[in-house]
Parts: sequence; structure tokens; C-alpha cells
Amino acid sequence: MEFNGTTIWYWLIVALVGFGAAILGYFFGKSDTPNVSDIADELNVLEIENAKLKADLDTCKKRLASGNTSSQKENAQNTLVVNKAPTFDATLAKNAMGKKIKENDLKIVEGIGPKIEELFHNFNIKTWKQLAESSADKCQEVLDSGGKRYRIHDPASWPMQAKMAHEGHWKQLADWQEKHRAGKY
Repeated sequence: MEFNGTTIWYWLIVALVGFGAAILGYFFGKSDTPNVSDIADELNVLEIENAKLKADLDTCKKRLASGNTSSQKENAQNTLVVNKAPTFDATLAKNAMGKKIKENDLKIVEGIGPKIEELFHNFNIKTWKQLAESSADKCQEVLDSGGKRYRIHDPASWPMQAKMAHEGHWKQLADWQEKHRAGKY
């Protein structure tokens, strides 16, 4: 068997093409895999949605447990039933949160401090109920009104946290905030 110059070049070209194809295949394969931060963001969104659903479920369970369903049906048919606002229990809030809580203090929401609370007050959002009824887009609008330094905040969970505070779900709020502390200790 005799190897001349063309045979070596032939095998060298085949090896280079194979190596190039392997590199391209690696990069194409890597581009299809989801990013770890994307998965973490999606998980965080699902956890927030889950917490909202749990709060709604607890509210429904309390409504079912609190009254007779036949008398509620009669009231609904005969008169307009006005939902009574939950009453604020400072002792229950303090026990669950580990600190004294003032009613409608927006700073109880994880991520809201005195300056952001002031921005919400400028938009006439002064109670937990008003914040709970606000959309995340409205919260972002409030943050944007404060300038560039407030863009770092993510208000996606603020209405949900405010709803828990408004409805008196202090233990659930404390647990949620502990779980989502974002590295602060």
C-alpha cells in the first residue's frame, strides 16, 4: 500500500469536515435547551400564581364554613348582599409577622419601602385593598413615575401580598415572604 500526497489530503479534509460538523451540531443543540434563569423565572411566576389561588381557596373555604348555604341562597335571591370588609387584627398580624403592623401600611409588602409607599400614595393607592385591586402593570406605572432607580423592583407579587394582608392571611403572607426573601437575611 502506497500513500501519496492526495490520499493524506483526502483524509485530512474528511476529518476537518467531520470536526466542523460536530462543532456546529454542538452549538445548534445548545441553543435549543432552555436557560436555567428562564426556568427559575417561570417557576417564580407559577409560585406566585399558586399563592394567589391558595388565598382565593382559603377565602372560599371560610365563606362556606361561616354560613348556612340555604340562607345565603335566599339572601341572594331576595336582596343584594354586601360583602363585609375583613377587620384588622393587630395582635394576629404581630404574632404571624413577628413585628407590630399598622393597618394599611403598604411597607408590609415585600419590596415596598417608604419611598415606594409615597409613590403609591401619590397615585391615591393608600390601602391594602386598593393595592390588591391594582394590576402589576399599574404597580409598574407607579414605579416608573419615580424614575430610573425604581426600575430594579419587580411588583408582580405586590397585589397578591396586599390581598393576603387585606384579608388577614398573616401566616400565609409571612410564609410566602420568608420563602421569597430574594437573598436578604
